[in-house]
Amino acid sequence: MTPERLRDLLAAVASGHTSPDSALKELRHLPFEDLGFARVDHHRTLRQGVAEVIYGEGKTPEQVAGIAKSLLHHGANVLVTRTNQAAAVAVAQIAQDAEFNPTAKTITVVRNQPEILGAVAVVCAGTSDLPVVEEASITATMLGAEVHRVTDVGVAGLHRLLDAKKVLDEVDVAIVVAGMEGALPSVVGGMIATPVIAVPTSVGYGASFGGIAALLGMLSSCASGVTVVNIDNGFGAAAAAHRILRFQARRKT
Repeated sequence: MTPERLRDLLAAVASGHTSPDSALKELRHLPFEDLGFARVDHHRTLRQGVAEVIYGEGKTPEQVAGIAKSLLHHGANVLVTRTNQAAAVAVAQIAQDAEFNPTAKTITVVRNQPEILGAVAVVCAGTSDLPVVEEASITATMLGAEVHRVTDVGVAGLHRLLDAKKVLDEVDVAIVVAGMEGALPSVVGGMIATPVIAVPTSVGYGASFGGIAALLGMLSSCASGVTVVNIDNGFGAAAAAHRILRFQARRKT
């Protein structure tokens, strides 16, 4: 339940448009709702400013749709990550406006346009990193960021990155995605004062060890202050960016 929906409910009770018993019935499921296979956290928006996100991997299409239906009933937007076409079909049966992105493997249902909190650049080294870029971009958009994609600007052709310097200087947070040796976040971190969130990807030949080489390279960055999330975790990077933007917005008010 969003703060706005809770205020509307309380106002409806105060004005007599909603009975106390009806409001109590809705508030009874405010902390969480037990669906048998999942306990949906409806209190998360009030605590963290963002609704629960559904991690689709390992869940059946019916389970994904059931959780999505519960979130929508309580006024939340829906974001499903690491999901598939079958789950998208199931969600579309309860929400015709559901959108499936096969590159990002996400499902989104937007019923309330999020407040724009700031601008985020999502930068990647190569086209092979695009699935992670799209997951990060869609998540950041759902959480209230104005997203600027800067793709295929890896260190093998540094002039491409320099051409994007103006964009990087103007955003509030930069998410930098790279596989192989993971050098790009260090370069970006040395170019700008903006917070940099690095995302190692599993892209690369054998010695990249499925993203371990990029992860270790980013953790060992010479550019101070670079934050690193898990391998291929575009969602986690966007969630971290949201916390930064939300804190900045709170400080401005």
